Amino acid sequence: MSVKQTNQKIRAFLVVMLLVSTVMIANIIYTMATHRHIWSQQDVLNSQIRSSIVNTTVEAGRGKIYDRNGNIIAQEIAAYTVVAYLDDSLVDENGDPDYVSNPSKTAKALKKLLPDIDEKQVSSILKKAIQNELNQTELGTGTKRLDKEVMEKIRKANIPGIGFVEATKREYPSSPIASSLVGFAAFDEDEQKIAGKMGLEQTLDEYLSGEDGKIQYQQMVDGSLLPGTLNVYKEAIDGDDVILTIDSNLQSIVEAQLQETVKANNATKAWAIVVEVETGKILAWGNYPTFDQNNPKEISNYMNDMTEMNLEPGSVMKPFVYATAIDTGVYPAGKSYTAGSFTFTQDGAGKIIRVANGTDTGYPVINDALGENFGVITFEQGLAFSSNIAICELLANYVNYDQFSNYLDKFGFYQYVDIPFVPETTGVKNITSASDYLSTGFGQASALTILQLVQAYSAIFNDGKMMKPYVVEEILNPHTNQVVEKFEPEVVSEPISAETAAKVRELMAGVMADGATGDRFKIDGVDIIAKTGTGEIFNEETHKYDENNYTSSVMAAAPGNDPKIMVYWGMQSTNYLGYSAEPFKTIMQAALIANAVNGTAQASAPQEGDTWATYTMPALINHSIEYANEKMKDKNVKLVMIGDGNTVIDQFAKEGQTVYSYDRVFLLTNGNTITMPDMTGWTRKDITAFWQLTGIGIQTSGYGKVVAQNIPAGTQIDTNSDVQVTLE
Repeated sequence: MSVKQTNQKIRAFLVVMLLVSTVMIANIIYTMATHRHIWSQQDVLNSQIRSSIVNTTVEAGRGKIYDRNGNIIAQEIAAYTVVAYLDDSLVDENGDPDYVSNPSKTAKALKKLLPDIDEKQVSSILKKAIQNELNQTELGTGTKRLDKEVMEKIRKANIPGIGFVEATKREYPSSPIASSLVGFAAFDEDEQKIAGKMGLEQTLDEYLSGEDGKIQYQQMVDGSLLPGTLNVYKEAIDGDDVILTIDSNLQSIVEAQLQETVKANNATKAWAIVVEVETGKILAWGNYPTFDQNNPKEISNYMNDMTEMNLEPGSVMKPFVYATAIDTGVYPAGKSYTAGSFTFTQDGAGKIIRVANGTDTGYPVINDALGENFGVITFEQGLAFSSNIAICELLANYVNYDQFSNYLDKFGFYQYVDIPFVPETTGVKNITSASDYLSTGFGQASALTILQLVQAYSAIFNDGKMMKPYVVEEILNPHTNQVVEKFEPEVVSEPISAETAAKVRELMAGVMADGATGDRFKIDGVDIIAKTGTGEIFNEETHKYDENNYTSSVMAAAPGNDPKIMVYWGMQSTNYLGYSAEPFKTIMQAALIANAVNGTAQASAPQEGDTWATYTMPALINHSIEYANEKMKDKNVKLVMIGDGNTVIDQFAKEGQTVYSYDRVFLLTNGNTITMPDMTGWTRKDITAFWQLTGIGIQTSGYGKVVAQNIPAGTQIDTNSDVQVTLE
C-alpha cells in the first residue's frame, strides 16, 4: 500500500471520529440547554426517568391449539400483573401522591378486590420493598396474570401507587375440553414464561413455546420504556400452532354426558372415546372427573385414563377370542355347548379338560356372570348373551395357548400404541396359569389400556386393517402457513382377514338382539353392532377384587354393515346392573350427525349427490294413501305399504319419532289381503316392525340383513303363515 493511500485512510478515520464527537458534544450541549434527551425528547429532570439500563427477555407468543374445524381450544390472551410504585416523588395528574405510603392500608384495599390473596403477605412484601429503597415491586401469589375484568376493577378503585404490567396468560375458551388429553399451560416462575404443565400442552411444549427474544432499554421509574432507547438484539419467534383431530362440539357433548354418567350412577370415573374407523382419527376423548383448565387448582387425577390406566375390561374382550377361532379355522359354527359353570383340570401335557360340575380339582370354577345358566346354547348365542363358558370352551377345546397368545400380540395388546405426544403404559399380559389364560379371554386377569382396545377393535370394524389412533392432525407455522409436521392414517397391521372381521361383526350384531346384553344400547333408526363388558376391579390396597364396584362398558360401531364411527363408553360404579344407556346413545347419535354418517343399514350405498338427513314422522293414521304419499314425498325414505286398503290404520315409525334417510317406513292399510313383501336387505328392526303391525310371526336365523325368505314375494300371507327368513 502506498503512503498516499495510507494517508487517505487516516484522514477518513479522523473525519468519522470528528463527526461522532460532534454528535456527542451536540447531544450534551442540547441536553444541558433544553433539559431534554435529543432522541427521546424526554425531560432529563423528570423524576420519572431512571438512569438504569434494562436487559430483558421478550417472551415469544405461545402457539394456539385448534380443533379439526378451526375452533380455538387453547390460546394466549392479555393478562395483568399488579405492581406497587414506592418512589415518594411520584404524583398523579392532579399532583396528589401516587405511591404506596401505607403497606397495611394498601394490602387491605387489595384484599377486598382479590379475596384469594394473603393480606399479611402483601403487606410484608411492601414493607420490605420500602426498607430496601426499591422504586417498585410485584406483590406475589394471587396478584399476577389477572383477567382484564379484574384489572379494571382494581384500576377503578384508584388505590394510590398501584399499577399494572401487561403480560399474557393461557386461556381455554371452552374448558373443560379433553382436560386429561390437552392438559394445561401456566406461568413457570423458574423459567419466567408460560410452559406446558400437563397433557399435550406439556408434550408439545417445544413446538408451542417458540423462541424468546432479547432487548435492552432505559427504564423509567414506573417501569415503562424510555422512548428512543430500545435496542432489539434478538427477535422473538412465536410458537407453532397445533391442529387436533378433535371435534370440539362433539367433545362438549361427551363432557356433559360423562358428567351425567358419574352423577346418575355415583361412579368413581367415566370415559368415552369416539374414533373414525377408517382413519383412526380421534374425534372426542373424555375422562371424568375433569378439571377447569383456566383455574387448574383441583385436579383429582393427573393420569390419562385412556392410555395410562391398566384396565381389566371384562367381556368386551370376547370378540377377540371368536376372531382367533374364526381366523385359525377352528370356530365351531352352529355347534352347541353347556353354559352355566366350567369346572376343569389339566392333563399331564397341560391341556385343559372340562369335568363334571362338583368335581374337586383344585382349580377355581368359572361361572357365567350373576349365576346365569343359559343351558345348552350355540356359540353364536354365547357371544350375544356374553357367556364366560363359551370362551372357556373355545380356549380349551378349539383355540390352543400359542394361537391365543399370538393373536393377543397381533392385536397389539400389552404393547405401546405409540400414539404421538401422549404418554402410555403397556398393561400386563398374564396368561401363564390355566385359570389366567381362560380369564384373559373374558377380560380378567390380564390388564390393558383403553387405547389398545380401541386400536384392536379397529381391525374388526375395518375389514381386518388395524388403524393407529391419533389425535394431532398437524403442526403449523402460523406466520408462513408452512406445515412443520403432519400425521396421516396408518395401518399398523392386519391381524385378521377381511372375512374374519365380517364374521365377527355379524356375531356382534347378535349382541343387539332383543334380550341380549346390548339390548339397552339400541338407538331407533341406527344400526349398531356392539359388545358389552362388566369387569371386576382389582384393589391395589386390599390385593383383592372389589365386591361391589365394577367396570361397565360398551364398544360399539355404526352403521353395523359398514362401520364408520366407533364409540367406547364406560364407567366404574356400584351400579353395574340398572344403569342407563342414555349417555352412550347421546354420544353415538351426536358422533354420527357430526360426521354426516347415516347410522341406518342400507340395502345399497347412496347414489352420488345424495345426502343424509333426519325427519320428524308425521301423523298418517286415518288418512288416505294419497295423503300419506304426498306427506312423505320429500323424505328420502323407503315406504312399505302393507295390505290392499286405501286408508292408513297404523304406522311405523310413530308420529313425532325421528326417521333417517334410507329408513324403511311401514304403513298398514285397512285392506283384507296382505302379501309377502320382498324382505331382502331388511334388518331385524324392519322385521320386528312388520311383525308388530300385522301380527304375522317371522322366524329368523343368523344376524345382519335378510338374504333369503321361504315364501316368495307377492304370496298372500296371514297370521297362520310360517314365515322364515335368513340373515347374514
